[in-house]
Amino acid sequence: MTTSDSETMDTEKAGTAAADEAATEAVAPDEAAGVDQAATEAAAVDDAAEPEAPQPVDSAITPHAGPKARAFVNPYLGGVFMGIVLFLAFFLTGNGLGASGGLNRMIIWAIDLVAPQHVDRVSYFIHYAGGNKNALDHWIVLMTIGILVGGFVSGFIGRRVNLETVRGPRITDHQRWMFAILGGVIAGFGARMARGCTSGQGLSGGATLSVGSWAFLMAFFVGAYALAYALRRLWT
Repeated sequence: MTTSDSETMDTEKAGTAAADEAATEAVAPDEAAGVDQAATEAAAVDDAAEPEAPQPVDSAITPHAGPKARAFVNPYLGGVFMGIVLFLAFFLTGNGLGASGGLNRMIIWAIDLVAPQHVDRVSYFIHYAGGNKNALDHWIVLMTIGILVGGFVSGFIGRRVNLETVRGPRITDHQRWMFAILGGVIAGFGARMARGCTSGQGLSGGATLSVGSWAFLMAFFVGAYALAYALRRLWT
Protein backbone atom coordinates (compact mmCIF):
# COMPACT_ATOMS: atom_id res chain seq x y z
CA MET A 1 0.00 0.00 0.00
CA THR A 2 1.38 3.34 -0.98
CA THR A 3 1.63 6.40 1.23
CA SER A 4 -1.07 8.22 -0.73
CA ASP A 5 -3.47 5.31 -0.28
CA SER A 6 -2.82 5.32 3.48
CA GLU A 7 -3.42 9.06 3.69
CA THR A 8 -6.63 8.65 1.69
CA MET A 9 -7.91 5.96 4.06
CA ASP A 10 -7.05 8.09 7.12
CA THR A 11 -8.90 11.01 5.58
CA GLU A 12 -11.99 8.86 4.93
CA LYS A 13 -11.91 7.52 8.50
CA ALA A 14 -11.64 11.02 9.90
CA GLY A 15 -14.56 12.18 7.74
CA THR A 16 -16.69 9.24 8.84
CA ALA A 17 -15.92 9.89 12.51
CA ALA A 18 -16.80 13.56 12.12
CA ALA A 19 -20.06 12.66 10.40
CA ASP A 20 -20.99 10.22 13.19
CA GLU A 21 -20.20 12.82 15.85
CA ALA A 22 -22.33 15.42 14.07
CA ALA A 23 -25.22 12.98 13.77
CA THR A 24 -24.92 12.14 17.45
CA GLU A 25 -25.00 15.84 18.40
CA ALA A 26 -28.02 16.38 16.14
CA VAL A 27 -29.94 13.52 17.72
CA ALA A 28 -29.06 14.46 21.30
CA PRO A 29 -31.26 17.61 21.51
CA ASP A 30 -34.18 15.70 20.01
CA GLU A 31 -33.75 12.94 22.56
CA ALA A 32 -33.45 15.48 25.37
CA ALA A 33 -36.59 17.24 24.17
CA GLY A 34 -38.40 13.92 24.06
CA VAL A 35 -37.32 13.11 27.62
CA ASP A 36 -38.48 16.55 28.83
CA GLN A 37 -41.83 16.18 27.09
CA ALA A 38 -42.33 12.70 28.55
CA ALA A 39 -41.52 14.03 32.04
CA THR A 40 -43.98 16.91 31.59
CA GLU A 41 -46.73 14.54 30.47
CA ALA A 42 -46.07 12.23 33.42
CA ALA A 43 -46.27 15.17 35.84
CA ALA A 44 -49.54 16.28 34.27
CA VAL A 45 -50.96 12.78 34.69
CA ASP A 46 -49.90 12.72 38.35
CA ASP A 47 -51.50 16.15 38.96
CA ALA A 48 -54.70 14.99 37.31
CA ALA A 49 -54.76 11.79 39.35
CA GLU A 50 -54.15 13.61 42.67
CA PRO A 51 -57.51 14.71 44.16
CA GLU A 52 -57.88 18.44 44.71
CA ALA A 53 -58.19 19.45 48.33
CA PRO A 54 -61.70 20.80 49.08
CA GLN A 55 -61.87 24.50 49.84
CA PRO A 56 -63.42 25.39 53.21
CA VAL A 57 -66.85 27.01 52.93
CA ASP A 58 -68.35 29.04 55.75
CA SER A 59 -72.02 28.07 55.69
CA ALA A 60 -72.83 30.93 58.04
CA ILE A 61 -72.32 33.48 55.28
CA THR A 62 -74.13 31.46 52.63
CA PRO A 63 -77.74 32.69 52.49
CA HIS A 64 -79.03 29.65 50.63
CA ALA A 65 -76.58 26.79 50.50
CA GLY A 66 -77.28 24.04 48.01
CA PRO A 67 -76.95 23.83 44.23
CA LYS A 68 -80.69 23.33 43.71
CA ALA A 69 -81.74 26.70 45.14
CA ARG A 70 -83.31 28.93 42.52
CA ALA A 71 -82.11 32.46 41.83
CA PHE A 72 -83.82 35.43 43.45
CA VAL A 73 -86.18 37.60 41.43
CA ASN A 74 -84.62 40.70 39.91
CA PRO A 75 -85.05 43.49 42.53
CA TYR A 76 -86.36 45.98 39.96
CA LEU A 77 -88.95 43.47 38.79
CA GLY A 78 -89.82 42.77 42.41
CA GLY A 79 -90.35 46.51 42.95
CA VAL A 80 -92.77 46.59 40.03
CA PHE A 81 -94.72 43.68 41.51
CA MET A 82 -94.79 45.43 44.88
CA GLY A 83 -96.27 48.52 43.27
CA ILE A 84 -98.96 46.42 41.57
CA VAL A 85 -99.83 44.69 44.85
CA LEU A 86 -100.04 48.06 46.63
CA PHE A 87 -102.34 49.45 43.94
CA LEU A 88 -104.59 46.38 44.11
CA ALA A 89 -104.71 46.63 47.91
CA PHE A 90 -105.98 50.22 47.69
CA PHE A 91 -108.33 49.45 44.83
CA LEU A 92 -109.93 46.27 46.23
CA THR A 93 -109.92 46.87 49.99
CA GLY A 94 -109.52 50.60 50.41
CA ASN A 95 -106.44 50.01 52.59
CA GLY A 96 -102.75 49.91 51.83
CA LEU A 97 -100.11 47.46 53.01
CA GLY A 98 -98.81 46.98 56.54
CA ALA A 99 -96.95 44.54 58.76
CA SER A 100 -96.13 45.96 62.20
CA GLY A 101 -99.78 46.76 62.91
CA GLY A 102 -100.75 43.11 62.56
CA LEU A 103 -97.94 41.96 64.84
CA ASN A 104 -98.90 44.66 67.34
CA ARG A 105 -102.50 43.40 67.46
CA MET A 106 -101.33 39.81 67.93
CA ILE A 107 -99.23 40.84 70.94
CA ILE A 108 -102.09 42.83 72.49
CA TRP A 109 -104.42 39.85 71.92
CA ALA A 110 -101.97 37.61 73.83
CA ILE A 111 -101.76 40.15 76.66
CA ASP A 112 -105.56 40.35 76.79
CA LEU A 113 -105.73 36.58 77.27
CA VAL A 114 -103.34 36.66 80.23
CA ALA A 115 -104.18 39.99 81.89
CA PRO A 116 -107.45 41.46 80.61
CA GLN A 117 -107.70 43.87 83.55
CA HIS A 118 -104.35 45.37 82.62
CA VAL A 119 -105.54 45.89 79.03
CA ASP A 120 -108.66 47.67 80.26
CA ARG A 121 -106.56 50.07 82.33
CA VAL A 122 -104.04 51.06 79.62
CA SER A 123 -105.39 53.65 77.18
CA TYR A 124 -103.18 52.41 74.35
CA PHE A 125 -104.48 48.85 74.69
CA ILE A 126 -108.12 49.90 75.01
CA HIS A 127 -108.05 51.16 71.44
CA TYR A 128 -107.34 47.61 70.24
CA ALA A 129 -108.84 45.21 72.80
CA GLY A 130 -110.66 47.14 75.48
CA GLY A 131 -113.92 45.69 76.78
CA ASN A 132 -115.38 43.13 74.39
CA LYS A 133 -113.11 44.07 71.47
CA ASN A 134 -111.08 41.37 69.77
CA ALA A 135 -107.63 42.61 68.78
CA LEU A 136 -107.48 40.08 65.95
CA ASP A 137 -110.66 41.33 64.33
CA HIS A 138 -108.92 43.52 61.75
CA TRP A 139 -107.86 43.22 58.13
CA ILE A 140 -104.18 43.86 58.87
CA VAL A 141 -104.00 40.68 60.97
CA LEU A 142 -105.05 38.60 57.98
CA MET A 143 -102.53 40.44 55.83
CA THR A 144 -99.73 39.67 58.32
CA ILE A 145 -100.66 35.98 58.30
CA GLY A 146 -100.71 36.06 54.50
CA ILE A 147 -97.21 37.60 54.46
CA LEU A 148 -95.87 34.76 56.63
CA VAL A 149 -97.59 32.03 54.62
CA GLY A 150 -96.55 33.63 51.32
CA GLY A 151 -92.95 33.85 52.48
CA PHE A 152 -92.84 30.14 53.29
CA VAL A 153 -94.54 29.22 50.03
CA SER A 154 -92.03 31.31 48.09
CA GLY A 155 -89.18 29.68 50.00
CA PHE A 156 -90.43 26.18 49.23
CA ILE A 157 -90.89 27.00 45.55
CA GLY A 158 -87.38 28.46 45.40
CA ARG A 159 -85.95 25.50 47.41
CA ARG A 160 -84.54 27.97 49.88
CA VAL A 161 -86.19 26.97 53.17
CA ASN A 162 -83.42 26.11 55.61
CA LEU A 163 -82.56 26.56 59.28
CA GLU A 164 -79.41 28.69 59.39
CA THR A 165 -77.89 31.78 60.94
CA VAL A 166 -76.76 34.23 58.28
CA ARG A 167 -73.80 36.22 59.59
CA GLY A 168 -70.33 37.45 58.81
CA PRO A 169 -67.19 35.42 59.58
CA ARG A 170 -66.05 37.72 62.41
CA ILE A 171 -68.94 37.14 64.84
CA THR A 172 -70.59 34.11 66.41
CA ASP A 173 -74.13 32.82 66.03
CA HIS A 174 -75.02 34.06 69.52
CA GLN A 175 -73.79 37.55 68.73
CA ARG A 176 -75.78 37.56 65.48
CA TRP A 177 -78.96 36.58 67.32
CA MET A 178 -78.33 39.21 69.99
CA PHE A 179 -78.01 41.98 67.39
CA ALA A 180 -81.05 40.66 65.50
CA ILE A 181 -83.25 40.75 68.62
CA LEU A 182 -81.94 44.18 69.60
CA GLY A 183 -82.56 45.52 66.11
CA GLY A 184 -86.07 44.04 66.06
CA VAL A 185 -86.95 45.69 69.37
CA ILE A 186 -85.67 49.08 68.20
CA ALA A 187 -87.44 48.76 64.83
CA GLY A 188 -90.71 47.73 66.48
CA PHE A 189 -90.57 50.61 68.96
CA GLY A 190 -89.75 53.05 66.17
CA ALA A 191 -92.65 51.74 64.06
CA ARG A 192 -95.09 52.43 66.91
CA MET A 193 -93.59 55.88 67.46
CA ALA A 194 -93.89 56.66 63.73
CA ARG A 195 -97.43 55.17 63.59
CA GLY A 196 -96.36 52.69 60.94
CA CYS A 197 -93.49 50.67 59.54
CA THR A 198 -91.79 50.75 56.14
CA SER A 199 -94.88 49.14 54.60
CA GLY A 200 -97.73 51.00 56.27
CA GLN A 201 -96.04 54.35 56.78
CA GLY A 202 -93.49 54.23 54.00
CA LEU A 203 -95.12 52.48 51.02
CA SER A 204 -98.78 53.09 51.71
CA GLY A 205 -98.35 56.60 53.10
CA GLY A 206 -95.82 57.54 50.44
CA ALA A 207 -98.20 56.35 47.73
CA THR A 208 -100.79 58.84 49.00
CA LEU A 209 -98.14 61.62 48.95
CA SER A 210 -98.27 62.05 52.72
CA VAL A 211 -95.64 64.55 53.86
CA GLY A 212 -95.08 62.68 57.11
CA SER A 213 -94.55 59.41 55.25
CA TRP A 214 -91.95 60.95 52.94
CA ALA A 215 -90.15 62.44 55.95
CA PHE A 216 -90.21 58.98 57.53
CA LEU A 217 -88.74 57.40 54.40
CA MET A 218 -85.89 59.90 54.23
CA ALA A 219 -85.06 59.44 57.91
CA PHE A 220 -85.31 55.67 57.53
CA PHE A 221 -82.83 55.49 54.64
CA VAL A 222 -80.37 57.90 56.24
CA GLY A 223 -80.40 55.92 59.48
CA ALA A 224 -80.16 52.59 57.65
CA TYR A 225 -77.11 53.64 55.62
CA ALA A 226 -75.39 55.09 58.70
CA LEU A 227 -75.94 51.96 60.78
CA ALA A 228 -75.02 49.68 57.87
CA TYR A 229 -71.57 51.28 57.76
CA ALA A 230 -71.15 51.21 61.54
CA LEU A 231 -72.24 47.56 61.82
CA ARG A 232 -70.57 46.25 58.66
CA ARG A 233 -68.48 43.83 60.74
CA LEU A 234 -71.65 41.76 61.21
CA TRP A 235 -71.56 40.85 57.52
CA THR A 236 -67.95 41.21 56.30
